[in-house]
Amino acid sequence: MNRKIKAARLSIISNSCLTLLKLAVGIFMGSISVISEALHSGIDLVASVVDYLSVKQSSKPADPEHPYGHGKYENVGGIVEAVLIIAAALAIIAEAVPRFFKPAEIQSLGAGAAVMAVSVVVNILVSGKLMRVARETDSPALEGDALHLRADVYTSLGIFAGLAAIKFTGLMILDPIIATGVALYILKAGTDLIRKSFRVIVDERLSEEEIDAINEVLRENSLKYLDYHELRTRKAGSQRFIDLHLVFPRDLPIRKIHDTCGDLEQKIKTRLHRADVVIKVEPCREECRDCSFNCVQGEGRPE
Repeated sequence: MNRKIKAARLSIISNSCLTLLKLAVGIFMGSISVISEALHSGIDLVASVVDYLSVKQSSKPADPEHPYGHGKYENVGGIVEAVLIIAAALAIIAEAVPRFFKPAEIQSLGAGAAVMAVSVVVNILVSGKLMRVARETDSPALEGDALHLRADVYTSLGIFAGLAAIKFTGLMILDPIIATGVALYILKAGTDLIRKSFRVIVDERLSEEEIDAINEVLRENSLKYLDYHELRTRKAGSQRFIDLHLVFPRDLPIRKIHDTCGDLEQKIKTRLHRADVVIKVEPCREECRDCSFNCVQGEGRPE
């Protein structure tokens, strides 16, 4: 958890510096595309603060009021980020539209190009760090922050190219065109993030790959029980919740059942990190005179 918090702090520091730098240069130049990129970084700064707070909150252990932990705070933070991103995109478009009809003169194109180059380098380094930590800790908040910074890389490159085009062609109309393109790119990132975070909020099941891993563990240990059903999964932040029903012979000693359930829980947790596994035990409902399962010894089905 300390790694996640440190990564979130790094994002706050880098976004603060870039936002101030871009805004100062954009106002000095009178460029709506550079100012739009400053607003983009400003929204990323707010998102980084939201990430930091949600990561700290999600790190708290379960308590009586939150028996399943606080993992979903990260997903709530992701939705807040997405709403801010969409709002920023709409604000950029609102500022850019009047420039289509009345293009403004832009000064000091070299300064704008320089700040975009600095932004690209910084965001490549910081986003790479955030994405590594996000993958290692399975943090949706840090992953969202890393994706935002990667979006900044592409938009900064686009603005850099646009400023170069304005310098060589003298077409000031390119400034609002670039700003609108940045806004549309940001808008897509925001809607994608809302969709992803909302799936967790409504308790969508784990991915097909993760469910296949659970079923594989159960198949590999199928000689230890009769059947399983009602496999249910969901996720909260980086925490996975899995519950299922296992059917055992009615006369199997409770110690055997307990050991089997504990072994299966551990094997599932080994395959899926940060997993909380709950197994409900059911007795076999069949009245078998000659059960194929050795109910007394619990040694499994014969070949």
